[in-house]
Amino acid sequence: MTKPQRYDRIAFVASPSSEAQAAFGQLTRDYGNCALKDADIVVALGGDGLMLQTLHQNMHTGKPIYGMHRGTVGFLMNEYSPHDLRARLETAHESEINPLLMRATDLNDRVHLHHAINEVYLFRQTSQAARLRILIDERERMPELIADGIIVATPAGSTAYNLSAQGPILPINAALLALTPISAFRPRRWRGALLPNTAYVVIEVLEDDKRPVAAVADHEEVRRVRRVEILSDKSISMRMLFDPGHSLEERILREQFGY
Repeated sequence: MTKPQRYDRIAFVASPSSEAQAAFGQLTRDYGNCALKDADIVVALGGDGLMLQTLHQNMHTGKPIYGMHRGTVGFLMNEYSPHDLRARLETAHESEINPLLMRATDLNDRVHLHHAINEVYLFRQTSQAARLRILIDERERMPELIADGIIVATPAGSTAYNLSAQGPILPINAALLALTPISAFRPRRWRGALLPNTAYVVIEVLEDDKRPVAAVADHEEVRRVRRVEILSDKSISMRMLFDPGHSLEERILREQFGY
């Protein structure tokens, strides 16, 4: 009797692009396509956008996610190959990540809860810069930041919007969050802070009626917020698989050296 493989039942998902759909057709013919509820693993075919979408959709299932690059940006994806997929899955290395939980209160006192895998950020809604007050663990750390906005990024998201805003790249296993301003005007030389991933971050919007601000958790946007609370949700662990030598830890390390 043949011993079943650990990842024998595969559920494939793909972005709408022609490249991803062609790969989906070939792989489902070669390996079948199990229903998500019965699958041992989810294989995502596309770019980083699809990977984030797949992680969000499977946030509470505990199923590992293995991505193959058939999209535009593939930082979170493995190289595409239709050959020996089950053998690749067996030898892949696992990285666990925790999402951020955003609790945003808008000007009508409605509370919005959203999770973010990459980052939570606030940004100005009009031509006027945002005025923000920053508290860490209920202690005021900055009475006023005048900027286009601010980012709280996880290690997994530190190479995304955070890096574009000149924020630091964090190793995936670092117990840290990056707090990065977006085009800071005052204090002009403030470049942000590194926070422990146990930090409870509160950002209050000053002059919220005159200078409206929106808050975004990955792709979920809340308009005209007055207070945003952010913390790492340790109750959720997501599992991502990477080929040997191409782990998320290795990719982030390479990014720090510019290749």
